[in-house]
Amino acid sequence: MPLHGEYEPSPEQWVRDQVELYEHTGGREANTLRDTGLPVVIFTTRGKKSGKLRKIPLMRVEHDGAYAMVASQGGAPTHPVWYHNVKANPDAVTVQDGPEARDGHARELSGGERQIWWERAVAAYPPYGQYQARTEREIPVILWEPRG
Repeated sequence: MPLHGEYEPSPEQWVRDQVELYEHTGGREANTLRDTGLPVVIFTTRGKKSGKLRKIPLMRVEHDGAYAMVASQGGAPTHPVWYHNVKANPDAVTVQDGPEARDGHARELSGGERQIWWERAVAAYPPYGQYQARTEREIPVILWEPRG
């Protein structure tokens, strides 16, 4: 069951446009990252401070029904805002990979499990490796798993 509440679109126009078109077409359109041709999925989180729903397209890194959320922010020195939302509300995260959104639970990975998913993420989107080289922080990998 998708999350309920007031939705606050991203301040970034391209993100707002992509999310709207993805949802409107059930993922048939706007399902790749800009001009890369690489697939994305839409995650919905609950804002840590506002409590409002936030939607973000992230690279599609899926394995056996679980999805990685890579908090790269292009190798910036700080984590993206959505990372803090997920950490504050790990049970308020849905993923839409196609027409339906699904509920799940999110948790940050570490150690060998993180390494396995990091390798999957870099295979799905090679720039992640470059992003890690740009920053001193270890880029977090959050694992979304379906409920039940």
